[in-house]
Amino acid sequence: MFVSARSDYALRAMLAVAAAGGGDGDRAGELVKAASLAEVQGIPLSFLQGILLDLRRAGLLHSHRGADGGYALTRPPEEITVGDVLRAVGGSLTTVRGLPAERADYHGVAAGLTDVWLAVHGAIATVVDSTTLANLLTRTPTTS
Repeated sequence: MFVSARSDYALRAMLAVAAAGGGDGDRAGELVKAASLAEVQGIPLSFLQGILLDLRRAGLLHSHRGADGGYALTRPPEEITVGDVLRAVGGSLTTVRGLPAERADYHGVAAGLTDVWLAVHGAIATVVDSTTLANLLTRTPTTS
């Protein structure tokens, strides 16, 4: 698994929105502006705007326009996993030569590599799909 700057920035932005309480509409919280996220997290604003668009398209963020606008989570932080965010901005969790691990195809003596890459993919998915934004905000371990 390679963690790109895009994936890292997406998780940092989602955590900042979650920490501000900008959640599911049932909780009091403030909308978080893209410019504020960029400044606080040290992310180039133009790069962040594309990431926020991907997160919105994936149904993880709401955007509100206007002077008082900004971003809020679509669900509580307890319901959004690291895996959700990574898939929203990067697609497959693991790749082999640029392809999703499930598409790695080997023959002959290397045939066993497919099983290794699938096991690696499964292990990564287990960790990122069991770790929520809420876990990260409270630094609660999710696996032993």
